[in-house]
Order: sequence, then C-alpha cells, then structure tokens
Amino acid sequence: MTSEPEPTMVPSGERASEPAMPSMARPKLSPLRSALPFLVAGFLLWLLARKLDFDAFFETLAKVDPFALLGFAMLWQTVLLAADAFGNFVAYRRTMPQASYIDFYLFRGASYLPGMINHHLGQAYMTYLQARLLKIPLARMAGTTLVSYATWMGCLVGCMTIAVPFTDLPLGFVPVVLVCGGLYLLVVSRPPRFLRGVTLLKPLFEAGLGGHLRALVGRLPHLAVLVLGTWISFRLFGIRIPLGTALVYLPILLVVVTLPITPQGFGAREAASATFFAAYAPGATEPERIGSLAAASTGWAVSITLAAILLGVVCSRFVDRKLARLQPEPATEVIG
Repeated sequence: MTSEPEPTMVPSGERASEPAMPSMARPKLSPLRSALPFLVAGFLLWLLARKLDFDAFFETLAKVDPFALLGFAMLWQTVLLAADAFGNFVAYRRTMPQASYIDFYLFRGASYLPGMINHHLGQAYMTYLQARLLKIPLARMAGTTLVSYATWMGCLVGCMTIAVPFTDLPLGFVPVVLVCGGLYLLVVSRPPRFLRGVTLLKPLFEAGLGGHLRALVGRLPHLAVLVLGTWISFRLFGIRIPLGTALVYLPILLVVVTLPITPQGFGAREAASATFFAAYAPGATEPERIGSLAAASTGWAVSITLAAILLGVVCSRFVDRKLARLQPEPATEVIG
C-alpha cells in the first residue's frame, strides 16, 4: 500500500475554473431500460439455441476438467489485471503522477464489480474513483480515459491490420483503418483552435503523438494476455483456431463483448464466436459445431466472471479503506 497521495499537478488556472469533484446525480432508469441488456442477451441466446446441437454442447463441456478450467481462468484473470493496470499506469501517468502501480491495480480491480454489468460501466466507475481519491477534476480524468480508449482501439485495430496479410481474408478495410487513424493523430498533434479549450479533450492534446505512442506500447502486454488467453480457452475445449485467423477475429470479438447491449457480453460473445469460428469447431454438422463453440464460449465466460468477482471483492476492500479515509472525522465534544 502506498502513502496518501499528494495534490495532483494540473495546468495553472484549471482548478479555478473547474470544481474538483462536481456533484453527480444518479440517473434514474426505467425498469424496462434496466432489463433491456438481459432481454437482448436472452434473445441472442434463444436464437443460438435454435441452431445448436445440445448433445454436442454438453459433450464438449464434459471433456473439460472444471477445476483445471477455473484454475486457469483465475491465473489468467490475475495476470490480465496486472497487464491492464500497467497499461493504465502508462496512460494516466501524466494526469496522476503521484499514483503508484499498486494504486492502478487496486482501482482497476475494484472496477471489475460494476463491470459485471458492462465493461464501460466499470471504466466509468474507475474514472470516477480515481478522480475522487486523487482530487482531480472529473472532466480531466475522463479525458485521460479517452487517451486509454484511443490507444486500446489502436492496439486492436493494429493487431487485425498486421494479421490480415498472413491470412486469406480480404484487405479492403486496411486502407480505411489507416486513413482514420492518420486523421485522428493529425487532430491530436495539431488540434483545431475551437477544440483546444475543451477540458475533456485537453489530455488528448497534451499527450500528443509521443504520449499516445507510449500509452499504446504500454497497452501491448494487456492485448497480448487478452488475445492469447482467449485463444487458449478455445483450445481447452478442443477448438483449434489458426493463430492468424484468431489475431484478425478475436479483436472484433473483444469489441463485441464490451458493447453495452448485454451483461458481460453473454449472448453477444456466443453469437460472434459462432459466426467467426464455426469452421474450426469439431462436429460433422453445423449444429454440432455451433454447440461446441457455444459450450466453449459460455464455459470460459462463466469461469472468468467468477475469477473477476473474486478479484473485484478483494481489491474493493482495499479501495473502500482509501475512500473511508476521505470522510471527515466527526467533531469531538469537549466536556468541562
């Protein structure tokens, strides 16, 4: 554990124009809107269930040792958290110079619990948590989160772009990706005047090309652990996806899983896996192959969810102690 953080360094004049922590009203969601992600997940799983062979589904699950699977999921999730925290350590370093690597590990781990609903909700909670604990304006912290998002997308797209020439897949999207990436870097390096004063975007411009490059390099271990672990998880269930194909489609799968349409990507993960990898699953018929893929996707998703909950609970305990120290102590009444 680290010592209490010192006041953060932000550009002069910024604190005067922005409150350190603006009040945040909790949005009220209607019951239908709250249930919508679960309804979408149920609908996608229902569509998939109509196509799969349930005998193949349960046979695939039966071939895997559940304790070995859970053990690997726990090990992988722990290493993934370490790699993710390192990527955040690099990306947020300019805004949070006083925070240690252990702080980032705990902040990201604590965000796993709200992230059970959706990945982006977890990211939003981590952003709020860091802003509150380190007394940094929330808008500025959110802007630094955009830097992290930008470099993460750069890693995913770069992985796909590099892998495509080594497969028999079409190259059509590569020029489009390169043009879009070039335009983004141009805006970051030479921001238009009307955008320079936007607090949310200041961290992007302050990072510049060099900061984005450092953040991207710092994010590579996270990408490597995530893609490699997901690829190995399919192999544990007997689904042997060629590495080149995996490097192209797994980044797309990872993006689909994080879309705010289903809780923890359930339903979306299985549907995307069946679309991309059905040709590599064992089985004489398409329903059998889809059944094997659904078993692999669901079994892995449940395993890593349990591991993430455990890590989230442990990290949240440490973060709660930090939050408790922020609360003002009650005044002591002197008698006499």
